[in-house]
Amino acid sequence: MSGALESAARLIEAADALLVCAGAGMGVDSGLPDFRGDEGFWRAYPPYERLGLRFAELADPRHFADDPSLAWGFYGHRLELYRATVPHEGFALLRKWGEAKPGGAAVFTSNVDGQFQKAGFALVAEVHGSIHHLQCTVPCGPDIWAATDVHPQVDEKTMRAAEPLPECRNCGQLARPNILMFGDFDWLSARSDEQLRAVNDWRRAHPNLVVVELGAGSAVPTVRRYSELASAATGALVRINPREPAVRHGRGVSLPHGALDTLTALDELLTGG
Repeated sequence: MSGALESAARLIEAADALLVCAGAGMGVDSGLPDFRGDEGFWRAYPPYERLGLRFAELADPRHFADDPSLAWGFYGHRLELYRATVPHEGFALLRKWGEAKPGGAAVFTSNVDGQFQKAGFALVAEVHGSIHHLQCTVPCGPDIWAATDVHPQVDEKTMRAAEPLPECRNCGQLARPNILMFGDFDWLSARSDEQLRAVNDWRRAHPNLVVVELGAGSAVPTVRRYSELASAATGALVRINPREPAVRHGRGVSLPHGALDTLTALDELLTGG
């Protein structure tokens, strides 16, 4: 492991810019639940095990039409959880490394929790949307707005949200999180598209970058594909993941451990600590 850490530190040191690519595993060290597999999901949410509902079944936009109390129970609970969560120290380490680079840092993430913005990152592409923003379920138009004033009341025994449920600020119909769900044809992607354009422009302006990928699995390979694309020219990819850590190309380095422990160990090498 020490040799791989040293190789990763050299890649980070040699780069002019830092691209962070993050999946759900990045939030585990902040105390956020791991939804990998039914068992992990049900450990986090026992009521859904009793109901026999899996994550993929709950993360389905049809519930907003068929059973809005159930839908907002799931997403309302997550909204308050993410609001209360403090990003772990690894976020600050990544931000510090980026601020030391002439090209700075950018983030590409499938996470919808807003943790990178809370940790102070300015350039973030949330490619699956954000739970902190809403849209109309119809949708009646292209509007996407902040969920700042939305505080669903959720019964943690039944995981159902109480009335009144969030409404579209334009037409009064039911609102929903601006998140890409499974089988979702009504997600409004304009906000995420604009974020991605900004990150892509930044990436093209900084070809000598290093990609640090964290907690991104192959089950939903969006993050992995982007990190491999972004690092294809230089091979400067540091993949941090206790599961499926293999790197297939270039000078990339595989670090098969959790995000916080690995980032802490890398920082000690980078700072001579």
